[in-house]
Amino acid sequence: MAYELTGKVKLIQDAQTFNSGFTKREMVVTVEDGKYPQEINLEFVQDKVSLLDRLQPGQEVTVTFDIRGREYNGRYFNNLQAWKIQTGNPVDAGFDQTPAFDHDSPPAFDDDVPF
Repeated sequence: MAYELTGKVKLIQDAQTFNSGFTKREMVVTVEDGKYPQEINLEFVQDKVSLLDRLQPGQEVTVTFDIRGREYNGRYFNNLQAWKIQTGNPVDAGFDQTPAFDHDSPPAFDDDVPF
């Protein structure tokens, strides 16, 4: 099931590549949520890492993501794994949408990485 959030890009991390060849890159999006804005960390993996190349802090984005969870050494971890970014305001004529991820071929996971 896909989820979506809209907010402003706060931070874009550098890409990380692990010994196994697994690559991920994280982005923090600030979402206005009443009195206390929420800073949401999203990760992009493998071929989706390049979606962050064209973004800048302060940009308004709508991010589509899946919730992923797994157990590692008796602890449980959740990740918000993003696969689509829309920039700008959807009402504007200049709305830019990236192609959607193919859900029939899920992204690879690196079992050596705890989260």
